[in-house]
Amino acid sequence: MKNISYKLLSLVFLLFLNCSKDTATETEEIDNPLEPVNLYFPPINSDTWETTSLDDLGWNTDAEQSLYDFLEENGTKAFLVLKDGKIIMERYFGDHTQDSPWYWASAGKTLTAFTTGVALQEGYLSLNDKTSDYLGMGWTSLSTEKEDLIAVWHQLTMTSGMDDTQGDCKTPDCLTYIADAGTRWAYHNAPYTLIQDVVSNATQTDFEDYFDLKVKDRIGMTGAWISSNGLNNVYWSTARSMARFGLLNLNNGSWDGTPILDDEDYINAMKNTSQELNESYGYLWWLNGKDSAMVPQSQIVFDTELIPNAPDDLYAGLGKNDQKLYLVPSQNLVVVRMGEDTGGAALGPSGFDNELWRFLNEVIN
Repeated sequence: MKNISYKLLSLVFLLFLNCSKDTATETEEIDNPLEPVNLYFPPINSDTWETTSLDDLGWNTDAEQSLYDFLEENGTKAFLVLKDGKIIMERYFGDHTQDSPWYWASAGKTLTAFTTGVALQEGYLSLNDKTSDYLGMGWTSLSTEKEDLIAVWHQLTMTSGMDDTQGDCKTPDCLTYIADAGTRWAYHNAPYTLIQDVVSNATQTDFEDYFDLKVKDRIGMTGAWISSNGLNNVYWSTARSMARFGLLNLNNGSWDGTPILDDEDYINAMKNTSQELNESYGYLWWLNGKDSAMVPQSQIVFDTELIPNAPDDLYAGLGKNDQKLYLVPSQNLVVVRMGEDTGGAALGPSGFDNELWRFLNEVIN
């Protein structure tokens, strides 16, 4: 199962996601509004974090252990649920603790999307700018005419049109033409990773330093960007730091009354359908509640929402080996799962999403 091909993975995804929801509701197109929400924010530079019990919320305590058993059986290291900003569930497995860092994998793409929005807000770049304005001509192997079609927006939406089978490789010889930018959706790490270079060159500041200054330090996150292969920067942090970032986004870019990203147009575009090819993708965020979805390494369009068992307004950062950051604005929920591969070896969405929400619904309901 762990060596499952991506083509087979797509078929497995289809089988999982065409099943009915446990809670019978109609799928709707739901925007994520920007109205303020009533949230608690933990203090910066402190381990203090207010909690609420399941009993206080009227949640089903009888289903709690089954959820934890499911998580443990599937290699989970950290699981955290915030309700209204307060910790409602927090569990660590094995030797993993509250202070143990773990990798976000592609869930960390959401950090890059947010930081790009800050650079846009500060006037350093425009989403319609040609990528070559920041990376120089010849950053791909495309002709000048085709390379000029690629803008920062295409990098954020996974629509660069280049060959996604080249994976993380971001040298020009790996960045080859398949289709015009904007005409093909494909989950391609290299153009995504190069967004960080775009931000670095636009701001004249190392991306990691810019991220720390504009986002991380302002909300009390810990962690660091680490490159294991020299190609793809991956963020490592504690589960609580991931939850802090989730809380920032749940509050539409403000932290306890302090705006971090207050460009409402960008925030709204980031967490809603960004292009017509994959309805379930925003600016590096995955979206639930849409009529169709695509998955990494496949051109199949599935006539189903991303996670049938989850609330329709959920949006998420999803990473390899089932790193999960779920946000549910309608319920003021942030859910974090960090851990090992659950068996599907997926780069983003997987059958684990739907199963996890089946167990979580038993607790919430």
